Amino acid sequence: MVTGATLTSAGGVLSLLDEPEEEVQVFALSRLNELVDIFWAEISESISKIEVLFENSNFPEQELAALVASKVYYHLGSFQDSLMFALSAGKQFDVNNASEYTETIISKCIDHYTTLRVKKFETGLDEGEEIDVRLESIVNRMFERCFDEGRYQQAAGIALETRRIDLLERAILESRDVDVMLTYCLKVSLSLLNHRRFRNMVLQILVRIYSGLKTPDYINICQCYIFLNDAESTAQILEKLSRGSSDEVLIAYQIAFDLYESATQHFLSRVQECIRGVLPVPKTPHQRNIEDTSEVQKSTDDKMEVEELKGGEGEGDEGGGGGDVETKEEVTENKEEPMDLEPDTKPTDIPSEPIEKELEDVVEPEEEWMRSLRCVASILKGEKTVALHQEFLIRTNHTDLQILRNTKEAGRNSITHNATVISNGIIHYGTTSDIFLRENLEWLKRASNWAKFTATASLGVIHYGHENEALNLMSSYLPKDSTGSFYTEGGGLYALGLIHANHGGNIIEYLSNELRNNQNEIVRHGGCYGLGLAAMGTADNAVYDLLKDNLCQDDAVVGEAAGLAMGLVMIGTRSPTAIHDMIEYAQETQHVKIQRGLALGIAMLFYGQLEEADGAIEQLCQHKDPLLRRAGMFTIGMAYCGTGDNVAIRRLLHVAVSDVDSDVRRAAVTCLGFILFRNPELCPNVVSLLAESFNPHVRCGAAWALGIACAASGNKEALSIIEPMLSDPVAFVQQGALVASALLLIQQNESMNSKVPKIRETYAKIIGDKLEDSVAKFGATGCSRGFCIVVDSTK
Repeated sequence: MVTGATLTSAGGVLSLLDEPEEEVQVFALSRLNELVDIFWAEISESISKIEVLFENSNFPEQELAALVASKVYYHLGSFQDSLMFALSAGKQFDVNNASEYTETIISKCIDHYTTLRVKKFETGLDEGEEIDVRLESIVNRMFERCFDEGRYQQAAGIALETRRIDLLERAILESRDVDVMLTYCLKVSLSLLNHRRFRNMVLQILVRIYSGLKTPDYINICQCYIFLNDAESTAQILEKLSRGSSDEVLIAYQIAFDLYESATQHFLSRVQECIRGVLPVPKTPHQRNIEDTSEVQKSTDDKMEVEELKGGEGEGDEGGGGGDVETKEEVTENKEEPMDLEPDTKPTDIPSEPIEKELEDVVEPEEEWMRSLRCVASILKGEKTVALHQEFLIRTNHTDLQILRNTKEAGRNSITHNATVISNGIIHYGTTSDIFLRENLEWLKRASNWAKFTATASLGVIHYGHENEALNLMSSYLPKDSTGSFYTEGGGLYALGLIHANHGGNIIEYLSNELRNNQNEIVRHGGCYGLGLAAMGTADNAVYDLLKDNLCQDDAVVGEAAGLAMGLVMIGTRSPTAIHDMIEYAQETQHVKIQRGLALGIAMLFYGQLEEADGAIEQLCQHKDPLLRRAGMFTIGMAYCGTGDNVAIRRLLHVAVSDVDSDVRRAAVTCLGFILFRNPELCPNVVSLLAESFNPHVRCGAAWALGIACAASGNKEALSIIEPMLSDPVAFVQQGALVASALLLIQQNESMNSKVPKIRETYAKIIGDKLEDSVAKFGATGCSRGFCIVVDSTK
């Protein structure tokens, strides 16, 4: 028989399709199935004959006809038609075949199936739109192939994409290394799943599997609970571990440290509340005094009973000496152990020492687990973490103050003066070292108005975490009865908030009282910022209402700070009340400053909310007011922060090149940095063309996006994009490039990145050039100097 390799045409085989005998037609289709990859162009001219055979319900090999038609359409590039016929091919379509056709059709099947499954999961398919069972059959066979070949990670990935929880769980449990699979699935779930409800379902599955392990992985379980917002279960795990062995207690401590680093204040406060419910309530001094009094009274009563017993026995046994001896022994025993005895029980029968030993064995472990749990509570409060962090910063502080002195001498105006103060704060963050300020008190007194506010607030950055002494440190700057500078007092309240940022504790009440009792707008401006920082993430309704009251006074200075602070307090909560209040007020107010503050505050509400923020995003992005459209851009950045979501990126890019307002376009480009910060290597490719835009606002936004996404990475591609903007003719673009370059070079030195010396020389040149624009000097002096020198301060 002549083989297909020697044929020069498929015309002879195609002619067999016209024969009336079904056996001949089946033979023709079998041969065409073998020849289609070579003669697909010729066969395509007779595709109608093949389709007629497929549509003939009496034809015995309909599936074979469908397979041949599918391959022809595949070669013609009509993948949708090819997929349709492949679904009709049934078992003739072999998913185990390693051909290019098979792999492509499987890929198209999975993509189409994924689209339908996601649509069904998110919105629900209407009747008549149910998923084709043939499509599901092919996908299921593909899963079985993965399981048979041991490709469990691939099966888990497809299961996550297609929303198949059942197959995800099977892939984990049937894998050879369950721990590795769980780690992989947890990483993928937290970094790639951009649907909040489905992610929570996956995390619940992972928690159940983690808990069922021979040695449960409590650390990862608690990480899941953070995203599930399940504080009660987290507290139960911490309590259980605190009652366990020394190794389990150490795990509890590690979990507590992880929680403090990654959970919100609101979540931590709920965990602490649950722990306090487990621990016994400490006795007050009054209760202890009552107990001591009762013990003394009981002891006195026992002595009186012994004396009465002694006197009665002496009278009854006056003539017998043996009775006296036994009575003395009983009295002696009663003095040592005053307790009620049964009539027939002798004191010598009481095993006092074993009972005491048994009681000690019971009491000591109870005290030990309570100590461990109290230590866990202390870690959750941040006391341990803040103290260790501060101790590290103080011990490793090696700041070169000469650079600051040179910068101070080069600056001759208020802008560079303010920038130097900011730079000093960043450099000495958390070190409690205010040497530079003390050495230059006369120079510092030049600050006036808002510069004085900033200079005072910078002390909060320097003393960050120094909470126990915060009020004493800032006492001379806080509001007093005597008349002082309102800018200093407002900056002092702001500094308190910076010291207690995300760790408010008792300072929240102090700041709330100051905000209620003070009428000056500048002091209340600082008070709002301080209160927002201290109560960040607490979702405290009392604090929110206080800030809302300050917002509704419609004072531009106070309202700007109150709008942002409200967002900080309710960050990531998606509170319906806060959303309604803030968006409605932003639409009604005539103050641009208040709208700017609310734009950031609204974005904070939706931090990490993913698709649940889409309704508010749509509302804001369609608004005619550019400031509210800018709030929409910030909301996209916060809602999809770190996810790398393609839909969010496309939306921001569309606005970046189409919106009529330059500020909105700049915000859209900047927010690309927030979305891509977990994938910094992707950011340069996304913004490279935007960095060359004719619009300076877009160029500035591109620089900021690179600085945010690639911070501390030293990404050479990002630096090559930023470098030309360091000499941009527009001053604020140059400033943005200077700050972005400094962010990129955090934790970088000459040996790690060869461009570090050149860029530092650029900073020095701009600072020393008297003809340089002040806006550019501010960027080079303030943030750029501060971010670059902070590396040297922790060597």
